[in-house]
Amino acid sequence: MAAAVEQAIEAREQLVVEAGTGIGKTYAYLVPVLHSGKRAILSTGTRHLQDQLFHTDLPRVCEALGVQPKIALLKGRSNYLCLHRLQLTLEEGRFARRRQAAEVQSINDWSGRTRTGDVSELSDIPEDAPVWPRVTSTADNCLGSDCPSYRDCYVLKARRRAQEAEVVVVNHHLLSADMALKEEGFGELLPGAEVVVIDEAHQLPETAARFFGLSLGSRQLQQLARDTRAEHLREAGDMQDLPDSADALDKAAADLRLAFGQGNRRLPWKDIRHKPEVRAALDGLRDALEQLRVWLETAAARGKGLEGCWHRAEQLVHKLASVCTEEGGDHVQWLETYTRSFAIHLTPLNVAAIFQQQLERLPASWVFTSATLAVGQDFHHFTRQLGLVEPRTLQLDSPFDFQSNGLLYVPAALPEPNSPSYTDAVMDQAEHLIEASGGRAFLLFTSHRALQAAAERLQECEHPVLVQGQMPKRELLRRFRELGNAVLLGTSSFWEGVDVRGEALSLVLIDKLPFAAPGDPVVQARIDRLREAGGNPFMDFQVPSAVITLKQGVGRLIRDATDRGVLVLCDPRLLNKPYGRIFRRSLPPMPLTRELRDVEAFFAAGIADREAKARA
Repeated sequence: MAAAVEQAIEAREQLVVEAGTGIGKTYAYLVPVLHSGKRAILSTGTRHLQDQLFHTDLPRVCEALGVQPKIALLKGRSNYLCLHRLQLTLEEGRFARRRQAAEVQSINDWSGRTRTGDVSELSDIPEDAPVWPRVTSTADNCLGSDCPSYRDCYVLKARRRAQEAEVVVVNHHLLSADMALKEEGFGELLPGAEVVVIDEAHQLPETAARFFGLSLGSRQLQQLARDTRAEHLREAGDMQDLPDSADALDKAAADLRLAFGQGNRRLPWKDIRHKPEVRAALDGLRDALEQLRVWLETAAARGKGLEGCWHRAEQLVHKLASVCTEEGGDHVQWLETYTRSFAIHLTPLNVAAIFQQQLERLPASWVFTSATLAVGQDFHHFTRQLGLVEPRTLQLDSPFDFQSNGLLYVPAALPEPNSPSYTDAVMDQAEHLIEASGGRAFLLFTSHRALQAAAERLQECEHPVLVQGQMPKRELLRRFRELGNAVLLGTSSFWEGVDVRGEALSLVLIDKLPFAAPGDPVVQARIDRLREAGGNPFMDFQVPSAVITLKQGVGRLIRDATDRGVLVLCDPRLLNKPYGRIFRRSLPPMPLTRELRDVEAFFAAGIADREAKARA
């Protein structure tokens, strides 16, 4: 892999590499990148992987090669403390809960110690805590050079370090924002790069689609209202119409959320926009936003903070009009609701043409790599999504001995996945398997409903049961590793990016083949588009997407050369449907059984082996 990356850098070409678990893909691209001496951007799937690459992998490889390039870590704005907004929050002093007031005080104390302003340093406050949007900035609410804290700005400092660096570590969100010219932390990131490496590249198409689209959410509206109130106190305390209009916008956003109905949902905008209660609430939101815009225009001369709020209000007026208009043929309009918030999206159905234009604009060497890019031996599903034209491809299998250390179990006589009794039948199997494995299991589900049903069934389990949502993901995984005999139940976020090595994880059960829900508005729109074009949506889109997702889930089991484990795929379609062969060709080369006694024998042999080693 390192030789292929080196060749791609020298020839300024595109390379797509599927590197199976255990290849060492990070080192395989770091060595030729650092050896080349060229300016490089390394993009990862998550901020956690960014931190690992910057703080662990890069220093280790630099030391081994005896090189000392300038290296910088760059994240989006929301990852850095904004000193101005922290001061506004302290001055406003309005907190929904006592805990938020304590968190703001902790952040204020930390602000005097930190050198980078990277919020990940403050691990005591959860990443999704409501306080963070109040003390970090966005491209909308940043005051730029007019900010009173401009000289001490952590985003500005991170930008400068990146400008001077030879190797910059970013994530796909920041990379996509830069390509879409949506300034998130570094508007001129890409043009100077000679090499771009996209790690966890299977995530890039969906991330890019979000950034090449348009979204308006209740949180943007609420943040504008909150910032207006704060800037009113600071710059225009005599203009009572400002906080009154901000309160009216808050109420209008809340009313629209109520009009959308209860529950967390994703649905096409066309299915709900004509409902009388939605139209009335939407009109109310337009009126409230326009009224606030008018008052902010009047107040803008009072100070830069209010001027910034005025420009944001104007942008939100235009954005609201855009996301609510009739959708075009290349985009889908859809609504996403949460317990107390909502977002209306306008998402491109295909980013291939847009992405290809960006590649032509940026003539660097591009390396795309992941453990899951191919369907069987075919890369077309991935390359077609990004509009890559005949890139070089390389598929490298994992070096691990799956034949000896793994077992694939497909239970016999399970009902069809659409049967009402299916989840109960899966859990009947799971209870036997958990007993045989002594816990040490991940149960991965394709829906939250199945997850909750499974959690209900396992209330009397003799092993510790950890359920997604009980606590932050990082804490769940820490407890799983420490307990050593736990059972963890998870959905989509646990299918990838989770690394548990050793005996703590010896069983991975997957309830169904992970086809995307056809009711999802974006998925359905892509299916409709393919069908209209005369294609086969199921075989051209749904099956390949499910294969990639399944490979991610399967990859949780064997993470090291000495790991042993059983992979349980409960879905009978793996064996009784013609397309099941496509899934099987993408699985590690494990022996297949349909007998529970073979699983029990596999675990018994593992126990005997451990006991023998302990005696020795």
